[in-house]
Amino acid sequence: MLTTALIFAATYLVVALGRLPFLRLDRAGAALLGAALMVATGGLSLDEAYRAIDFGTVTLLLGMMLIVAHLRLSGFFTLVTGFVARRARGPLFLLGAIILITGVLSAFLVNDAVCLMLAPLVIEMTRQLGRRPLPYLLALAMASNIGSVATITGNPQNMMIGSFSHLPYASFAAALTPVAAAGLIVLFLMVAALHRPDFFSGSDPASAALRPRVHPALLASALSATGLAIAGFFAGIPPAEVAIVLGALLLLYPMKPQRVYREIDWSLLLLFVGLFIVLASAEKALLTPALRAVVADAGLVHVPVLTVLAAVLSNLVSNVPAVLVLAPFLKGIAEPDRAWLVLAMASTFAGNFTILGSIANLIVVEQARRQAVNIGFWAYFRIGAPLTLATLALGAWWLSQ
Repeated sequence: MLTTALIFAATYLVVALGRLPFLRLDRAGAALLGAALMVATGGLSLDEAYRAIDFGTVTLLLGMMLIVAHLRLSGFFTLVTGFVARRARGPLFLLGAIILITGVLSAFLVNDAVCLMLAPLVIEMTRQLGRRPLPYLLALAMASNIGSVATITGNPQNMMIGSFSHLPYASFAAALTPVAAAGLIVLFLMVAALHRPDFFSGSDPASAALRPRVHPALLASALSATGLAIAGFFAGIPPAEVAIVLGALLLLYPMKPQRVYREIDWSLLLLFVGLFIVLASAEKALLTPALRAVVADAGLVHVPVLTVLAAVLSNLVSNVPAVLVLAPFLKGIAEPDRAWLVLAMASTFAGNFTILGSIANLIVVEQARRQAVNIGFWAYFRIGAPLTLATLALGAWWLSQ
């Protein structure tokens, strides 16, 4: 038991820090090493480790990555931002358009991928319009987190929750889309209020001219697959089945599969596999009936309590590991459907608290740095902290009804 506890703690420490100091071990490597050590020390047998992996979540994530990769290679994201740039009607219109487009795309596609595609395009567009990129990039990062809460396919932690809870895609979306929509409105008001000089002074240039490079055949097939995937999700077909079948069919034509494979975040898939095994071993050794009783007495059945716990834990170890830690305690809880929805809402909204709160934030920061735009901790926190508190309160209130 002690060995299992030490491996579990060490793995989560590296996952929280991002990498192991003085060594090259990153999050995915730590998860893989932790899983291997759990098997090597007898925490789980190899067969138990295989069974611990939730292949539904991994398959869904891989399928969505394939679809998003084809959208990117087709020029879809450049086409969307180019459309907005040509119709820019002032800074507030541009801010609203970026928040709306990012939120909607993040609801159905993986939000990390949306940020990866849109961040450099937003920088190019705002510079052509003579605007400071910073407030628009902050809006992009935060809108991707808020929008992604709406559906099971919005982000990795929601994918896990969808797999664990077996909530229908349509029911999940119906419960959390209003919260996401309200959150995007709050974001718009906060960014505009806290960056008034960027939106209420200066002249308004006519428009920007982004030149999208579009692959027509690939765009048609990628959009068709995306539309069919969304229809399949709402029709009640298992999301993993829909995503992987359509993602695999896209490999037939017209893009070389090797180019698509380069777009896949293989390390994220590896992180998931490793964490599933680490958590299963810890659950087997450490999750005693007494501990379950203590956690049950802590009041997870109450929406505010679970909201606060999920938000705090998500900022300590990141949202994906937080969901994996809390998931065993929600199985068999009173009103489990509501508890799963609260966990999805809180773990996702918590990502906006600081610049380190989600992978989407870090992607935007890194993309900005490459183009000489600095997003500092305080510049993010002065909006992210109050936004997180406001959206968490709003989400908890909505799910308590």
